[in-house]
Amino acid sequence: MRAGGGPGRWRGWDSGAWPANRRPSWWPEGEPFPYRRYRYGPPTFVRWIGCFIVLVLGVAFLTGGLAGALFGRLGSGGFHPFFAFPLALLILLVAAAAFGGMRRLSQPMNNLIEAARRIEAGDYSAQVPEWGSPDVRSVARAFNSMAGRLKTIDEQRRSFMADVTHELRTPLSVIRGQAEAINDGVYPPDAAHLAPILDATATLDRLVEDLRTLVLTDAGNLVLHKEPTDLGALVRDTVESFRPQADTKGLALTAEVTEGLPAVEVDPARIRQVIVNLLSNAIRHTPSGGSVTVAVTAPATVTVTDTGEGIPPELLPHVFDRFAKGANSPGSGLGLAIAHDIVRAHGGRLEIVSTSGQGTSARVSLDAL
Repeated sequence: MRAGGGPGRWRGWDSGAWPANRRPSWWPEGEPFPYRRYRYGPPTFVRWIGCFIVLVLGVAFLTGGLAGALFGRLGSGGFHPFFAFPLALLILLVAAAAFGGMRRLSQPMNNLIEAARRIEAGDYSAQVPEWGSPDVRSVARAFNSMAGRLKTIDEQRRSFMADVTHELRTPLSVIRGQAEAINDGVYPPDAAHLAPILDATATLDRLVEDLRTLVLTDAGNLVLHKEPTDLGALVRDTVESFRPQADTKGLALTAEVTEGLPAVEVDPARIRQVIVNLLSNAIRHTPSGGSVTVAVTAPATVTVTDTGEGIPPELLPHVFDRFAKGANSPGSGLGLAIAHDIVRAHGGRLEIVSTSGQGTSARVSLDAL
């Protein structure tokens, strides 16, 4: 046993070389204490195979030596039947042990091969039994975990495609209906009847841009053009752009910015997109007479608070899921998912606190920058 090194230098660890209830001073921070087991040499699976081969070879040599000795002693007199039964029994025992060992080795591999073929065919529910040596069980657990993730990803992909199809269908139906009515002479081609087509086109444009942002964040290809940015000024400009919408709905919209805050290194266009998504949700879900406040209380902290209807408790854990929205929500359900991905790409956090019927608070923290 050596002192002054990491846990990997302590031989005899399993035998209690160090008190289990006291963490040594050299133990790395964040590592569990004590280790359950520290192994040296090749993996258990390889060692088991080696021991099995040595055992089979030893028994084979022993059997051969015994047979040779018996034949040599009997000489030309032949092999006495008295020795036939124990020798045959010994050979059968060796063969049975070899067969059992090979089966123990081959069965887990057969299970893995069969499950891999099922996954190749698209059946992501395939699982393998976790039995055998510790190394084989570890491989089985890893395989089952991988199959579970593949199944989840496949289900999310199918759900995502269904949601995208649904979101695209609504504006396309509006465009087609209005265009056919104008073409058939039912509606005159004036501004009032062209406005729904323009609105639906704008909705499609936003949806396509949102989907593009999601694809970029998923692939890790979202490019951020960071520059020193005054978050206070950015928030004031964004709030003013929503002023007409808030006044039309009868909401009190305010911006509260602590003066003298230093600039932060962010992508101003992407952070503006985050604030726009949060403000849009707040205004959409706050009834007339309510209030929406956007506050900048620290160099890299923005909070959007409303007195609206709040988020239902069953939906709150899924607010950052794509296309997650309430039953009566007119949005696409992508705003919070995109805001969350953009903030995370900046190395920050987006937290949502809401009480149904009392309002919602969304806090953007970029203090990790």
